Amino acid sequence: MQGVKRKLVYVSLYEVIGMTFSALGLALLSGTSPGSTGPLAVIITTIAVTWNFIYTSLFERWESRQVSRTRTVKRRIAHAVGFQLTLIVFLIPLIAWWMNISLVQAFLLDLALILFIPCYTLAFNWLFDKVFGLPASALPDPQPAT
Repeated sequence: MQGVKRKLVYVSLYEVIGMTFSALGLALLSGTSPGSTGPLAVIITTIAVTWNFIYTSLFERWESRQVSRTRTVKRRIAHAVGFQLTLIVFLIPLIAWWMNISLVQAFLLDLALILFIPCYTLAFNWLFDKVFGLPASALPDPQPAT
């Protein structure tokens, strides 16, 4: 599976699972019910879906220009950490506003997710590639016939 179809399947699966973790994690950490953190998780997921599609597209564009077109552990970690760090810029102010808490409190509330999500992203990406195969950007160039 390649192209936009691959990205849509990837983002959909990633975010449905991620939304579940977010709603439950925020409820547990804030001492509120998932019913109150669920709408926030939906908004977080919407932001994450949009950003994930953009970020992964940019990453694959960069990846396709590299001499080595394989997904090494280092490259997978760079993708996971880069995505999560940039996502935090969007989410911390949202969480603070939604829950009527300070940015520091929002950061502390999100800290467990901040630590968990890169590990989740790394594992998800690895499993996704195992199940659906690598994207064209990570496949070696075909060798010419001799």
